[in-house]
Amino acid sequence: ITGNASTLTVSGLASALRKTEHWIYSVKAFGAYGRSRPPQLEGELESLSQVVALNAGIELRGDRRFTELLSGYLLAGVLTDHIGSVESRPYGEAGASVLWFDTKKESGGESTLRTDFAFRYARETRFQYYPERLDLPDVDIGGPRFGALFRYGISKDITFQEEAEILVSVITESRVLFNSQTQVMANLTDALALGVGFLVKSDSAPPPGKVSTDTALSFNLTVAL
Repeated sequence: ITGNASTLTVSGLASALRKTEHWIYSVKAFGAYGRSRPPQLEGELESLSQVVALNAGIELRGDRRFTELLSGYLLAGVLTDHIGSVESRPYGEAGASVLWFDTKKESGGESTLRTDFAFRYARETRFQYYPERLDLPDVDIGGPRFGALFRYGISKDITFQEEAEILVSVITESRVLFNSQTQVMANLTDALALGVGFLVKSDSAPPPGKVSTDTALSFNLTVAL
C-alpha cells in the first residue's frame, strides 16, 4: 500500500520431506518482515515507518519408523521474533509419533492424522527491540509437548489442514504455549495452489509488555517442487 499510508509485508514458508523404508527426514523454515507508516495530511512532515513484523525460524526433524504407525523422532530448531521481544529461542525435542491413518481416496483426495508426544527444552533469550531497546532476563522452557497434524481432502483439488501444538513448561515458572495453523488450499495445477490460512499463537507468560495472543490471516500461493 502506498499513498496516504504505506505498508509493506513479506512472508514465506519453505519445507522439504524425504521418506525411506525406515526413516523420515524433514526440514522447514519461515520468515516474515513488515513495515508500516501511519496516515498523514498533505504538507506535513512524513511520518516515520515502523517495523510491524520481523521473525524467522528453522526446524529439522528425523523420524525412525518402528512400524507403519509408530515412530520415534528427534527434533531441533531455533527461532527469533523481534516484535515479541524474543532474541532467540533454540530448542530440542525427543518423542514418539503415531500415524493414525494416511489414506488416499479414489477421488484423488487424501486423509492424514498424526500425533506427537514428546519432551521439549528451550532457552529463550529476551531483548526488547521496540519501542525502546532494553535487555530482559532470559528464561528456560521445558516440559511435555503434544502436537497434531490433520489433513483432509475435501475433493481432488481442495484440501483442509490443521496443525496444532501445546507445550506445558514445568521448569522455572509455569507457562503454556499454544500454536494453531489452519489452512484451506485449492489446487490450480499439480504444482500450484491458492490458499487461505489463519494462525493463532498464544503464550501464557510472554515477555514484559507483550500481549498473550497473536493472530494472522493470510492469503497465499503454494508452489510444490
